[in-house]
Amino acid sequence: MSFGETPITLVGNLTDDPELKFTEGGAALAKFTIAVTPRSFDRNTNQWKDGTTAFYRCAAWRALAEHVAESLGKGSRVVAMGRMRQHDWTTDQGEKRSMLAVEIDDIGASVRFTTVQINGKRPAQNGPAGDDAWATANAAPGSASASEGAEPPF
Repeated sequence: MSFGETPITLVGNLTDDPELKFTEGGAALAKFTIAVTPRSFDRNTNQWKDGTTAFYRCAAWRALAEHVAESLGKGSRVVAMGRMRQHDWTTDQGEKRSMLAVEIDDIGASVRFTTVQINGKRPAQNGPAGDDAWATANAAPGSASASEGAEPPF
């Protein structure tokens, strides 16, 4: 992140399926909107109340764009991190326009209210048992001593 950029973390729901496009140079671009609704507890009524929903237009690029388009859909609850960007342009009628959008750096499904199944293969780890980062060098996989009292590998 460069100096002067505005970082932002959004927790909300996609309002529609991501729209995947490709630039003339072949770079993937996913555009989508995240709706964020603050909630507060009203102690007088003993109920949760929704605040005003804000809609954030977002863009993800390259491999992240393709992963977003393949993994997330309308209604998906997500946690997204990125940077606010202002876009300025002039219409065909000569009117100056601007808008704020979020350039997404990372995004994932929220597991606060649901479960998620990860289908991708984990990157290989350089640990004693190959790709199992929690394995220990002196214990057989699945044995009681492999999990009892062992220190994590970090």
